[in-house]
Amino acid sequence: MGHALAASALGFGIARFFLGLGEAGSFPAAIKATAEWFPQRERSLATGIFNSGANVGAIFAPAFVPWITLLFGWRSAFLATGILGAIWIVWWLAQYRGPTHHPRVSPEELQHIQEDPAEPMEQIPWKKLLAFKQTWAYAAAKFLTDPIWYFYLYWLPKFFDDRYHLGLSHIGLPLIIVYNVSAVGSIGGGWLPSAFNKAGMPLAKARLFAMFVCACLILPIFFASRVSSLWAAVGILSLATAAHQGWSANLFTTASDMFPRSAVGSVVGIGGMAGSIGSVLFSLSTGWVLQLTHSYTPLFAIAASAYLVGLLFLHVIAPGLPRINAAVSQGAN
Repeated sequence: MGHALAASALGFGIARFFLGLGEAGSFPAAIKATAEWFPQRERSLATGIFNSGANVGAIFAPAFVPWITLLFGWRSAFLATGILGAIWIVWWLAQYRGPTHHPRVSPEELQHIQEDPAEPMEQIPWKKLLAFKQTWAYAAAKFLTDPIWYFYLYWLPKFFDDRYHLGLSHIGLPLIIVYNVSAVGSIGGGWLPSAFNKAGMPLAKARLFAMFVCACLILPIFFASRVSSLWAAVGILSLATAAHQGWSANLFTTASDMFPRSAVGSVVGIGGMAGSIGSVLFSLSTGWVLQLTHSYTPLFAIAASAYLVGLLFLHVIAPGLPRINAAVSQGAN
């Protein structure tokens, strides 16, 4: 809501900094809550479902934010979205409980939630987490692929306007379609590992194969800036964003695959920091590339290849997604 009070570029920048600072805790907390509430084999689907909620906001925003901006000004748009976030925070603080302390969790449901082998509950210091190759594998994949999602979020409106000359009042429908499909991809991608697991694949292999499928589905994004039809571009971008969200649901879940519940939030936070650094660098590079080439093709080429490269890093650094439980007890990686 501080954006609505900003009166200068500096004030806006300060407000945006604090918005990012507050947002940073959301996904680590969500992934940790998922690890607390779901057994390992169900976590990617649960992650896909809650991750699709972020897309719901992206679906409604193109419909309502331009309308609020045109009628009441840009400050009102920030104020309206900020109020919604504040209401959610109050609800979360009032309602959230862990499964062992929730009054409506039956003994049978608790047994289902805790079906995985017992894990060490002691907190693992950040310094120790940074000594594990699994942490760096997760962070490398986030560093390479998070920037692509932020590229979609921040640059797709400009791409549609530059390429197809859509104004603020006409850009909503293409974006709504793209983000609707991405929400479906988040849930579908989260479901894939359980389907592969039921077909006989070990869970870690099923997770990695699902990520490979998603990475391959993103490859057509290379042609997004070369098609003359707006709706062909919307179709390609919809597939890419859906596959990204499926990838993301599984990548988030690799943290709970490799680490005990007590460490998941910290590992996701480290990965989020790596992803944010990559996003800043890619955002700066995006402006430079567009100024130099006047083309989105190099950017979509990077978007097409980033996921396969990220999967390669994950495989090379932490092959098979090994858990660290035994290593923690021995004080080694």
